Amino acid sequence: MNVFLAVLWKDLLTEWRSRESVVAMLVFSLLLVVIFQFSLPGGATPRNASLAPGLLWISYTFAALLGLNRAFAVELDNDALAILALTPADRGWVFLGKTCANVAILSAVEMVIAGVFALVFELDILPVALRLAGVILLGTVGFCAVGTFFAAMAVRTRFREAMLPLLMIPPLIPVLSASVRATADLLESGEVPFDAVQLLIVADAIYVIVAFTLFEYVLDE
Repeated sequence: MNVFLAVLWKDLLTEWRSRESVVAMLVFSLLLVVIFQFSLPGGATPRNASLAPGLLWISYTFAALLGLNRAFAVELDNDALAILALTPADRGWVFLGKTCANVAILSAVEMVIAGVFALVFELDILPVALRLAGVILLGTVGFCAVGTFFAAMAVRTRFREAMLPLLMIPPLIPVLSASVRATADLLESGEVPFDAVQLLIVADAIYVIVAFTLFEYVLDE
């Protein structure tokens, strides 16, 4: 547990001081929203409303890829990966600390994107804000669990920027599918479908448990 807290605090403090990942994710995601606006003019038309959940999660996906690519960049630049590997505890706690830090950072970016997205596409998300935040959080946990695990694998590869999306996107298909469906139903009817939430919870649990168990071997490699 001490290892988990130390890694979590270190990553959050490092990001707070530099703000490199947050700024890059925000700028890139906001540019995507601007592109979507140019591609789908007209405001709150039925067509735009039906496409908005998918476009929102596309923005989140690219933001996650951009941020998670740097999940182990600091350790790589400072030759600190060996120190993490020598941690005198189960290395799964390193994974959990990294994952929770990534969830916190990505969630902060997603809140801003959701607000801008609602303004641009004239979506009334205030009545369902808490439930929408819950759906986004479940999707973000899945993103960060898978992304942190594969980022540790890809960080030593020559083309890690290209390798991470190739490794990360296929396992995330269930999370993306359930997140888009839950968001669409929530914005349309104000209700979250139970089966979509159930899929998100099960997928998140599987990803976290498997990654926690296998992370020791990932650091060894």
